[in-house]
Amino acid sequence: MTDDDPGTAVRRDRFSGGPAREFLSSLAADAAIFEADLAVDRAHTVMLAEQGIVDDAVAGEILAALADVADAGHGDLSDGEDVHEAIETAVIDRIGPDGGRMHTARSRNDEVATCIRFRLREDLLAAVEATLALREALVDVASEHTETVMPGYTHLQPAQPTTVAHYLLSYEGAVARDTARLLDAYERVNRSPLGAAAFAGTPFDVDRDRTAELLGFDGTVRNSMDAASARDFLAEGATACATLATTLSGLAEDLIIFSNKGVVELSDAYASTSSIMPQKKNPDTLELTRGVAGDAIGEATGTLSLLKGLPRAYNRDLQRAHAGVFEIADDVREATAIAAGAVATADWDEPALADAAGDGFSTATGVADLLAMGGMPFRTAHEIVATAAETVSDDDTAEAAAAKVDEATRKVTDEPLSTYVSREDVESALDPATSVASRDSAGGPAPETVADDLAAAETEIETDAEAVAARRESLADAAELLDAEVAGYV
Repeated sequence: MTDDDPGTAVRRDRFSGGPAREFLSSLAADAAIFEADLAVDRAHTVMLAEQGIVDDAVAGEILAALADVADAGHGDLSDGEDVHEAIETAVIDRIGPDGGRMHTARSRNDEVATCIRFRLREDLLAAVEATLALREALVDVASEHTETVMPGYTHLQPAQPTTVAHYLLSYEGAVARDTARLLDAYERVNRSPLGAAAFAGTPFDVDRDRTAELLGFDGTVRNSMDAASARDFLAEGATACATLATTLSGLAEDLIIFSNKGVVELSDAYASTSSIMPQKKNPDTLELTRGVAGDAIGEATGTLSLLKGLPRAYNRDLQRAHAGVFEIADDVREATAIAAGAVATADWDEPALADAAGDGFSTATGVADLLAMGGMPFRTAHEIVATAAETVSDDDTAEAAAAKVDEATRKVTDEPLSTYVSREDVESALDPATSVASRDSAGGPAPETVADDLAAAETEIETDAEAVAARRESLADAAELLDAEVAGYV
């Protein structure tokens, strides 16, 4: 602005001072949407020129000034209420009052809503790409351990033997759903509010679909009041990130526990030592990964709390809705990458896992199943094995444990074990590896079943990767189109 026209593009010298000025400003936090705002300004200016609302020559001056602002960077902007005002002020400073024509037929309300969506869609795609890398790591390691028997737990108590592959694929399935949630959120984020103006539209003959095309959006948020005021997409994005972070937290917790039990060793790259106890190897990165979940849940909850009581249409509360979502999306993406690296480089102690797989009479369910297959009602079989469990110990041989099952059978049914199954079959069922191999129902841990699930997971990862690539290509095509259109004026 000039000496004769002090202040900023929006406020000039009115409301430009006072103790609340700094409190009102979001300029520092708006660094996250600086690039987005420049893209939105360029697309809007091109559309204004195409519609004959702004002369081509003036549009060229505005676009050239925007290029200068981009080269100078966010840090070169003068103080202002927000990045939108600061950029407009910088354009006017460079070319004079005609710079103000850039804001024709729009409000900061639809402008900021568009910038937030423009930025958030990138965050969501980056998070999706991180989930794909994690899923690939889980599948790669699982493929090496289809026959590596390990203890499975419920309530943190030995429950049934399984395999490392089956365990890791349980997380691949969970992360796959996180991928799907993020992609679903992307579809709702990638809609343009631009052209809604303050909330009631504009009398200018704007082409909202054209600006959506130039910015790579899949369409528009049609109702102008909804377009300017809606932030549910932020809540959805934050919640999708929080759900992913919760999945990561479970994986991190498991690996921390397994590390404590000595059946998994983390790579030094994903651990640290104590400042005074040099013998220690701490799973610090996984603890931080676990901690990110709390931050993400807090951000999702905070976003919903901020939105829950707002009247239509725009309210200044919304200024505080997006910065934390961008931050947590980045934190969750980084935590996902850390989890992938930790999984890919961890060393599973196969002998230790095999030794622990049968602890706590973990094959008891397999023995009960065997008795039921031999014609015994399952509840009777359950009672027999529960009775035997009172005396079976981890030190028992298979022969000794089978003898105790025989004794329990006689006690419960007054019949010998051989009435239903052979002693040899029971001894076999007590072996963790045999127990795992017998569980070949769909999705079970039997190696041949897991092999099918690994192939299916690889196919699904490839499909999701293609979906991300298609979205990336669409955004790149739109950016190229916008650059070409801008070049026609500058």
